[in-house]
Amino acid sequence: MVVEMRMIRWMCGFTRESRSCSSRDKLREIRHRWFEHVKRRGVNEQVRRCEMINLIQCRRGRWRPKMSWSEVIRGDLKCIGLTEDMAQDRKLWRAKIRTVVCR
Repeated sequence: MVVEMRMIRWMCGFTRESRSCSSRDKLREIRHRWFEHVKRRGVNEQVRRCEMINLIQCRRGRWRPKMSWSEVIRGDLKCIGLTEDMAQDRKLWRAKIRTVVCR
């Protein structure tokens, strides 16, 4: 049965990469929703205070990501064409992040 399903997927042209692309887009959308939540909070909130911490000589451990969360967000926003200030307008922000097409 497993082999049959694999053959059907192969004949239809579906691969693992085609399935994982949608999950990557979904993760990107979730990351943008969290970014919106952080930006809409007050400057003195604990979540916003973490943005001001500057780790200059922090070594990342083995198998850790090479980019920080803020660097990933900046790259995503640049790809979509959004700015950090747009997070204040909730309707616009939600409409833009739901149609994420980044290549």
